[in-house]
Amino acid sequence: MPAELTNLKVRDVTVKLHRAGYGPTVLFLHGAGGVPQWLPFFDALAERYQLLVPEHPGFGGSDDPPWIRSISDLAMFYLDLVEEARLDRIHLIGNSLGGWLAAEMLIRNRSRFQSLVQLAPAGIRIKGVPCGDNFIWGPEEAVRNLYHDQSFADRLLALTPSEEQMDVMLRNRFTVAKLGWQPRWYNPDLEKWLHRINCRRWSFGATTTRSCHRPTPRCGMSACRMHAS
Repeated sequence: MPAELTNLKVRDVTVKLHRAGYGPTVLFLHGAGGVPQWLPFFDALAERYQLLVPEHPGFGGSDDPPWIRSISDLAMFYLDLVEEARLDRIHLIGNSLGGWLAAEMLIRNRSRFQSLVQLAPAGIRIKGVPCGDNFIWGPEEAVRNLYHDQSFADRLLALTPSEEQMDVMLRNRFTVAKLGWQPRWYNPDLEKWLHRINCRRWSFGATTTRSCHRPTPRCGMSACRMHAS
C-alpha cells in the first residue's frame, strides 16, 4: 500500500509525515537511521490500522528547530503533535531511538495512548550488560552490529547511496549526536519513572550485546521474548 507523504506543522516546526491505511491509529517512531524507505511491515500494519510515520525534527525532510536540544524536548514536541492532530487511543510503536522517545513521552502523559510496543529500545543502562557505541563504529561496523542475520547487513552494504541520500544520512547523524551523545544513549532519570507507563506494553530486545538497545527492566524480559501487561 503506497504511503501518502504530507507536511504536519506543530508550533513553528514542520515535519514530514508518511501516512497509510485506515482504522485505529498507530504512531510509529523511527530509530537513528530515520525513514529511508517504506518498509514491508508498514504495509502489514496499514492493512488494519491508520499508520502514521513522522520524520523526527532534525531528520530527513523535517525542520530542525534550535529549541529541540534533547530527547526530553523531543518527547514534549510529540505530545504537542498528538494534541494538535487530535489523535487519541493511539497504539505507539518505537524502534531504537524511537523506543526511548516513546518511553519519555508516556512517563509525562499517557492519557492519549492505548498501548506501547518498543523494538530494541535505547534509554536506560542495565548494570553488568555491556553497551556498544555506534558513535565510534566505522560505517560497515555500524551496519553489521545492527543485525543478527548478516544477510540483511550484506544487502544494505551492497547499496550505493546517492549524494542526496548521503546528505540525509549526515543530517540524521548530527541530530542523533545531539540527542544521544551525552549521556551516551540513555537518560539516568528514566528508569525511576517507568512505573507511570501503565498501558498495555510489549518490548523486544536486541539479540546481541554489540547493540546498546535492550528491553526495559520494567518489562523484565530476556532478549527477544515478549511480555504483555
